[in-house]
Amino acid sequence: MRLFIRALFSLVLPVTIAIIIPVLVILGFNNHLLAFDSALSGAVLAIGTFLIVLGLGFVIYTNHAFFRIGKGTLAPWDPPKKLVVAGAYGYVRNPMISGVLMIVLGETLIFASIELFILFFLFFIVNHVYFVYSEEPGLEKRFGNDYIVYKKNVPRWIPRLKPWKMGEW
Repeated sequence: MRLFIRALFSLVLPVTIAIIIPVLVILGFNNHLLAFDSALSGAVLAIGTFLIVLGLGFVIYTNHAFFRIGKGTLAPWDPPKKLVVAGAYGYVRNPMISGVLMIVLGETLIFASIELFILFFLFFIVNHVYFVYSEEPGLEKRFGNDYIVYKKNVPRWIPRLKPWKMGEW
């Protein structure tokens, strides 16, 4: 039960970036839903909705994987004890951040909001810098050669077409 509460608490950052800040942006800048008045706007709404659903799936999956496999959470103050490389992590090293980015990009499309696009862009840049200079060196120290091999085989942001499995070179 305690780990479950920690896992729920670790969702504070993704929920803040993917829901709370976008709602404040939408209300603060008086954004409104894209009008469904043409095939193009219908396609943009469909793509935006698809990105939000897919991103939400990634966030839920990664939280569950860290909880179940890694015996920790997404939160930096309660990291997994085991290296998680299965499932979505076989395709891309940062599926949780990718999921949040998909949600914000979907919201950007649905609300045709430059302000949400700026949030998307800034969130990506901050995370990229954080991963390169802090997270990845820390993972190398914690998990050693296993993480180094994983890092060499699985891209940071652009998913592989075929999943990588530990033991493959």
